[in-house]
Amino acid sequence: MTTTWILVANASQAKLYANTGPKKGLQLIKELMHPESREKASGLVSDRPGQMHSPSTGQRASQPKTNPKTNEARLFAQELARELNHGRSSGQVGRLILVAPPAFMGLLNEKLDGPTAHLVSDRFEKDYTKAAEKELAGHLESCIFL
Repeated sequence: MTTTWILVANASQAKLYANTGPKKGLQLIKELMHPESREKASGLVSDRPGQMHSPSTGQRASQPKTNPKTNEARLFAQELARELNHGRSSGQVGRLILVAPPAFMGLLNEKLDGPTAHLVSDRFEKDYTKAAEKELAGHLESCIFL
């Protein structure tokens, strides 16, 4: 039987579960935290914008191109994608289910490599990171037989 991994994540925390077949339930494999995503945006950047010099206009302040919180979420999505990519390449997983809020789901999808993305059978655009295992199992019963 193929092992299914279920990633339940948001921008600051994730839980990775495995299901090895019918009536086997969910086994928590790993918990990952990214506390930087919870910080205020002002705490993620330096005190003041950097300076750019333009010969025609003199000096002016530049703003970061990406929102610092979005950048932190993107870094966490990349870390999670590496975990999933490694699971696929090492033969630990044959099927993936992703559960994340819509904005974070987009970041995850963007970071998965092609072969790993093909293992994703189901996506739930919800934040179930605080759900108990039994509640999570109820939400997933349409795609796995627990």
